[in-house]
Amino acid sequence: MTQDTWLAAHPYLRPLVDLSAHVDRAAVYVAVANVRMPDWDDYRADFLAGVSLLSSGHAAVDLEPGGRMAAALIERLAAGPSRDWLSDQARALDAELRDSPHAGRRIADCLLGDEAVTPPFPGLLRYLGWTAMGRYLRPVVRAFDAWRNEDRWLRRYCPTCGSLPAMAQLVGADPGRKRLLSCGCCGTRWQFTRTACPFCEADSQRLASLAIEGEPRLRIDHCESCRGYLKTYDGEGDEGLLLADWSSLHIDLIAHDRGLQRLAASLFDPGALGPDPVHSLPAEAAR
Repeated sequence: MTQDTWLAAHPYLRPLVDLSAHVDRAAVYVAVANVRMPDWDDYRADFLAGVSLLSSGHAAVDLEPGGRMAAALIERLAAGPSRDWLSDQARALDAELRDSPHAGRRIADCLLGDEAVTPPFPGLLRYLGWTAMGRYLRPVVRAFDAWRNEDRWLRRYCPTCGSLPAMAQLVGADPGRKRLLSCGCCGTRWQFTRTACPFCEADSQRLASLAIEGEPRLRIDHCESCRGYLKTYDGEGDEGLLLADWSSLHIDLIAHDRGLQRLAASLFDPGALGPDPVHSLPAEAAR
């Protein structure tokens, strides 16, 4: 399935695609810094203890160059001639970062959840920050995917950045079917048990699924204990589109209307990017 095919059926998602395309065009002009690969032997003990890669002092992945890439992306967006919410917020972020020593480190700390870092428009900073940081970390994420033993990380948070999953995917066929969790920040996917909530870890007796009319490959898996939910792609072949999070924001609206809570880490949280990306969707999005 192509993006154009998806948008033809979900035209209300077009503003998010346009936003992403605009940011990606700007990111092309930001040089990608070289990232030093971790020493996997040095990191092994932390991995087995459940320490995510970017939080490990033994892995020692230097995130400051990625933070500087994010600052350069913000500066480029701030310098554009347009006057809209994106350029206005980018200018405010750029002005704040210009006055801040070690802006690259500050951005990296913010992306890893340092609550002491309080920039203006934190939602936009997370979106632009992870857009740039993801480009910087791509070789590390790929090498980490090849190195780690999936059976040794059946944890509810991302093995790379420590974020809670944005989505899930069911792959294979029963009885050996697997559930993969997908990080909405760094893009890592990892295996997790099918019989537990990835937020509160309640067992299968408290889990339920909600089918979505008109979306045969997407569903809402939710927990009756914590009321958290996870959008789930049931299938293979269209991961780039159906695990992108933005492509199923209408399903977040359906879940919200049923009293479920989005506990996942997302770059598209309601209200984080300009006009509310969920509740500004038209009524037909919830059908």
